[in-house]
Amino acid sequence: MIRTLPLAAMLALAAAPQAFAQAQTVGQPIPADGTVLDIVAEGASTRVPDLALIQAGVVTTATTAGEAMQQNSARMAAVLGALRKAGIAERDLQTSAVNLAPQYRYQENKPPVITGYQASNQLTVRFRDVAKSGTILDALVAQGANNIAGPNLTLADEEGALDEARRDAITKAKARATLYAQAAGLKVDRILLISEAGSAPLPQPMPMLMRGKAMMAEADTAIVPGEQKVTASVSVRFLLK
Repeated sequence: MIRTLPLAAMLALAAAPQAFAQAQTVGQPIPADGTVLDIVAEGASTRVPDLALIQAGVVTTATTAGEAMQQNSARMAAVLGALRKAGIAERDLQTSAVNLAPQYRYQENKPPVITGYQASNQLTVRFRDVAKSGTILDALVAQGANNIAGPNLTLADEEGALDEARRDAITKAKARATLYAQAAGLKVDRILLISEAGSAPLPQPMPMLMRGKAMMAEADTAIVPGEQKVTASVSVRFLLK
């Protein structure tokens, strides 16, 4: 009696050699006449931040929703005018949030009563001249901005800094491989595999904008950029002979 396999099983058997061949192609064979050395190295690039991001907003309250939004719109117009006068380009201004919420008075065993409305408009601003950001922040407060967070200092060309860190990581990996090879009485023949384990800017402390009770425009807010470190980690497989 002759038995036949189901069609699905026959297709699986037919595909198996091809899948095995692909697996052999992906997994690079290790030469029999050499020694494999795996190195993980971290590279770094240190730059002075040249971009400041802040959240500048206006919060207003009024007895009616329309009045709260009207007051908020007028004050935000003054804030935007100050930013444009300071030379901030339109591409560096972006509305991030607009909110209108009722304000309640709560009493025991009674339903809440609406006492007014609060309107808020939040703006994300990019300063490409970090040295001037403190002066601009003072001008914003003078024009009515009363909800400010930041600045968060970062790099305009973060990818370029990452590339520097990647090159540094490869240089360190090669130097370390040469050291191990010499210690073992061998030489580095070639690189078999390179993979990037991860890359990211190290977290930096975010400066906080401190204001007095009166939020006086005469306050001189100083922004110190410091340095920002970007790292990249690579895993490199070497062949030693």
